[in-house]
Amino acid sequence: MNTDPSTAPSSVARRVLVVEDDPTVAEVVTGYLVRAGYEVRHVADGLAALEAVAAMRPQLVVLDLMLPGLDGLEVCRRLRASGGPPVPVVMLTARGEEADRILGLELGADDYLTKPFSPRELVLRVASVLRRAEAPPPSADPGVLRAGDIVAHPGARRARRGGRELALTGREFDLLAFLLRHPGRVFSRAELLHHVWGWEFGDMSTVTVHIRRLREKIEDDPAAPRHIATVWGAGYRFDPPSGGTDGSEALS
Repeated sequence: MNTDPSTAPSSVARRVLVVEDDPTVAEVVTGYLVRAGYEVRHVADGLAALEAVAAMRPQLVVLDLMLPGLDGLEVCRRLRASGGPPVPVVMLTARGEEADRILGLELGADDYLTKPFSPRELVLRVASVLRRAEAPPPSADPGVLRAGDIVAHPGARRARRGGRELALTGREFDLLAFLLRHPGRVFSRAELLHHVWGWEFGDMSTVTVHIRRLREKIEDDPAAPRHIATVWGAGYRFDPPSGGTDGSEALS
């Protein structure tokens, strides 16, 4: 029985889908997750993964990139294009697949681990992603965060721009909400990795990719951003239009 509070899910077992074609890796990953208290199902190819997501509606998917049939990138792309609530994805990548890893993050993966990896670290990453996906808003959190026509509702984890719903992954929403709460302040990539991801170390390209994706969704011209500014040599700064970051738009 898992007794580590940093890795244990809630009393209701969270459903995790493991998509991995290597039987040895799949057995180890599944075993560690089951011992940590998760309800786990394993499939070995991309088409089976999409069918399993539709059937079991997992709270999280552990997704290998190298799969027979549909590869992990295509699975991630289809999950994000499905139109339903985005299911968190933790990718497993082989060493040296940096381009694929970045593309996976651009497609909306929430986290990744590079093989070979520690199964215990995977359990910790899964717990971290689920905590952020399911966390209620802080008690001191305002009902609405707003900057011009950008409106975020932390309690519902939904955001709009110009009245149009934004299709944000869990990490993208966390990043947007964090920036809305700290307008005008410069944060380095390491600081954003700590505050938004909860990591003390990690690949800084994770932050770069998520900033790029967020710009594509909230900026008129992502190549010349007005809201998320790059401060060369320092990091990123959120510049709201006049009117600040408060508001009371209702969520319909």
